[in-house]
Amino acid sequence: MSRTPKRLGAAVAAIALAGSLSAAQPTVAAGDASPSTTSEETRRHLVLGTEGANTESVTAAVEAAGGEVAEVNEAIGLYTVNGPADLAQRLEAAPSVYGTIADRVIGYTPGADLQERMDAADEVERAQAERPAHPATDRSTIGPDQKGKKGGQGRDKNHPGPLPADDPLSDRQWNLDMIDAPEAHRTTTGEGVRVGVLDTGIDGNHPDIRDNFNAELSRNFTTDVPELDGPCEEADCKDAADVDEGGHGTHVASTIASPRNGLGMVGVAPDAELVNLRTGQDSGYFFLAATLDALTYAPEAGVDVVNMSYYIDPWAFNCPSNPADSPEEQAEQRFTIEATNRALNHAHDHGVTLVGSLGNSALDLGDPGIDSSSPGLPEGSERDRLIDSSCLDLPVQGDGVIGVSAVGPSGLKSYYSNYGVSEISVAAPGGAYRDFEGDEMSQGPENLVLAAAPKGVLEEAGDLDENGMPTNDFVVREETPDGEVAYYQYMQGTSMASPHAAGVAALIIDAKGQPDNTLGGKRMQPDRVQSLLERSAHERACDAPVFAYPGLPDAYTATCEGDEQFNGFYGHGIINAQSAVSKTPHKR
Repeated sequence: MSRTPKRLGAAVAAIALAGSLSAAQPTVAAGDASPSTTSEETRRHLVLGTEGANTESVTAAVEAAGGEVAEVNEAIGLYTVNGPADLAQRLEAAPSVYGTIADRVIGYTPGADLQERMDAADEVERAQAERPAHPATDRSTIGPDQKGKKGGQGRDKNHPGPLPADDPLSDRQWNLDMIDAPEAHRTTTGEGVRVGVLDTGIDGNHPDIRDNFNAELSRNFTTDVPELDGPCEEADCKDAADVDEGGHGTHVASTIASPRNGLGMVGVAPDAELVNLRTGQDSGYFFLAATLDALTYAPEAGVDVVNMSYYIDPWAFNCPSNPADSPEEQAEQRFTIEATNRALNHAHDHGVTLVGSLGNSALDLGDPGIDSSSPGLPEGSERDRLIDSSCLDLPVQGDGVIGVSAVGPSGLKSYYSNYGVSEISVAAPGGAYRDFEGDEMSQGPENLVLAAAPKGVLEEAGDLDENGMPTNDFVVREETPDGEVAYYQYMQGTSMASPHAAGVAALIIDAKGQPDNTLGGKRMQPDRVQSLLERSAHERACDAPVFAYPGLPDAYTATCEGDEQFNGFYGHGIINAQSAVSKTPHKR
């Protein structure tokens, strides 16, 4: 539930998507009034059919209301429709239609300077020196010739065994040591398991990713919006499926499956395949339609695990009937809840293990109190809303998702991490800049999680000088004997914790799953994967019934409910890879 470093802060952002720009949407040049408007009278909408409604009945209802179906996602009954602006009202009484929302860009401020807004944005998961503490605001059909193929030219992978001494950054990976990943790698490395990364993309050409990157199966479900994401690099405003211009997705992917290749660092499942299921804009926003498309595509691609380190914009919490929201906003949030749960259930029912981050706002998700950040777009639309248990942070609070909190190198719940017995499953290393408060180890990059970073993102952020050398201690440069250069970045967040759990899930499936002779990869029932992940986690009791973080304000003080077996800080415990893949998974 994170935002990338480029994320436009709510106070400065000028644009929002009520739904999402779909992949097939017509390209509109920068400056046009609305990229999703096909004429002055016709606009683009998302229509969700009622459960069990057939395509013919929904299409007939849409056409009777003056609309035209452009695309159909049959897996969840989602229709992309061109129709009149008041299509939602016209379909309100249609028995075959659950709901309708606009799929449009709103709130654009002509003339606003994108770079100024980016410079003013909050960098949620980059902990730079002397930054003041603050709660985070973050938050197609496959042909037979494509099955099992992988992209990239890479070095040969090592066979299972101890970590090689020539992966030079392995000694900085306290996070792998915490979960006993090196010991697990002696017996299983995730080989053949496919992990889908729903994020800002993956730099599939990064030297410490490409060996495991499956280019043929990767997809980009987003389209750049120039006013939101900056100038388009491609004529159709659609980036290639091996591109990440935010950096967040590459870090997540690297944590899951950077290979053991004698370069840089090692992923939790170093022989797993990485499939880019891009759902995030360059600017770091994540919208509904891309998430739905990615989740319904994942089982078609033979993906075994997906990682979701974000929340669906523009609502931090989707409430079906919050009195602070207008009837139209309530309907939009009900639509988001229903459609997201349908997509999650579809993926889960087709063998995809779902893993998500709990978020970085230091909130008890069972009792979050006031949400002051929604809707995050357009500018100035935020309001105070009292959040109850009916309001969902999606996708992590959706059906079947394994919710992951973050811990720092001390093992203590990270000060920023969301928590709560209502949604947590396990805890995992996410880093904590202010761990070991009062000690010389505090407030150093080594307290964060190190993983791969795209060079272009670092250059844009000013983290590299004109010679390609890091300008701060949060970036690491590695050069191979043949002169190839790779970059890595220290980051923190539940976004960094969740991929550790996804990686251990991949190890479990490798060790205990069965080959998928139809789509490739390996298959294992998601409920069984979750059970093994939870049963093997190392228990940790609440550090105190009410824990106040040293040196931090009261906003971070957290109440921990539960006992050593299960509590709101650590769930069933801190994940442990060695135990998870053993013949008898056990607690410690």
